Amino acid sequence: MSVVEGFDNNFENEVLKSDKKVLVDFNAEWCGPCRMLKPFIEEISNEKDDIKVVSINVDESPDVSREYGIMSIPCLILFKDGKEVKRSVGFMPKEELEDFINE
Repeated sequence: MSVVEGFDNNFENEVLKSDKKVLVDFNAEWCGPCRMLKPFIEEISNEKDDIKVVSINVDESPDVSREYGIMSIPCLILFKDGKEVKRSVGFMPKEELEDFINE
């Protein structure tokens, strides 16, 4: 499954109403650590069928970014059954990302 682009207007359907766990990557094009994390996010999306990956550009989706208190990026939030279950801020290597998702 490929990474889904998330926006203010589709966040509820793509994330909160998903029947799978959802990894949301809050990012921005100008963010160096976000660009470093992006290939790992894409790999996870292609390798795992049991999780949906949604990428949200904070500049293009200010409402949902504000609602979830995104102050620093990259910020990863794992949702299950429409609820936030964990959060991580900053770059992490792929192995840590896999641990973050699987814990």
